[in-house]
Amino acid sequence: MYKETKYLVAGDKALVLEFGNMISEEINSKVRGMMIAIKQRDMQGIIEMIPTYRSLMVQYNPSQINYQDLVEKLRYIERELNTVEIPAPKVIEIPIVYGGTYGPDIENVARHNGLSIEEVIDIHTAREYLIYMLGFTPGFPYLGGMDERIATPRLKEPRTKISGGSVGIAGNQTGIYPIDSPGGWQLIGKTPLKLYEAKRERPILLDPGDYIKFVSITEKEYIQIEKAVEEGNYQCRTIGKKGVLE
Repeated sequence: MYKETKYLVAGDKALVLEFGNMISEEINSKVRGMMIAIKQRDMQGIIEMIPTYRSLMVQYNPSQINYQDLVEKLRYIERELNTVEIPAPKVIEIPIVYGGTYGPDIENVARHNGLSIEEVIDIHTAREYLIYMLGFTPGFPYLGGMDERIATPRLKEPRTKISGGSVGIAGNQTGIYPIDSPGGWQLIGKTPLKLYEAKRERPILLDPGDYIKFVSITEKEYIQIEKAVEEGNYQCRTIGKKGVLE
């Protein structure tokens, strides 16, 4: 983390607060905290905020607030950040059916790491993954915290189409494809949940700063959950970061 946050001009309607030059939970926690603190102030002139691994872009309306005034207000919020009540992050359980047609590359991951398929699943479901940011496609979560024991290189030839809900591994990262798209990740499973649904009240299911916990399910359970999702009757199981069911 930098000793002093960098305030960088990003065109005539945005600025970037850069908190560090590496990927770390500490830096990302400050990104999240700053974004929440700004929202709590309900500042006039701010249009949108976009968090990344280590920075926060603030888009603003220059006819309502000028750059210097905005920087001054943001610096004040940053100085007072320790006094702001920041909600604890949530852990969202994501059901996954592993292997078979749902995860055709899980054998590649197992073979590459000298593991059994069952060990790959056990390792993948053992951790809580921080959602550092969303991007690439609507609702695609960039996750941190994957165990190095299942790290596997991308496919040599990317697929032209991967179905939404597919869960993959690329290098030391794991992620979920929210919608149908091309991609070169090693596919190990699939979730029946829709991470992005344009007509939903909240189109994007996940939020940066929260955590994901993968849960292994059977194909029968997948079909049941998929039907409930289509009917609008499925509720994600959410756990407080300290393990309290919400």
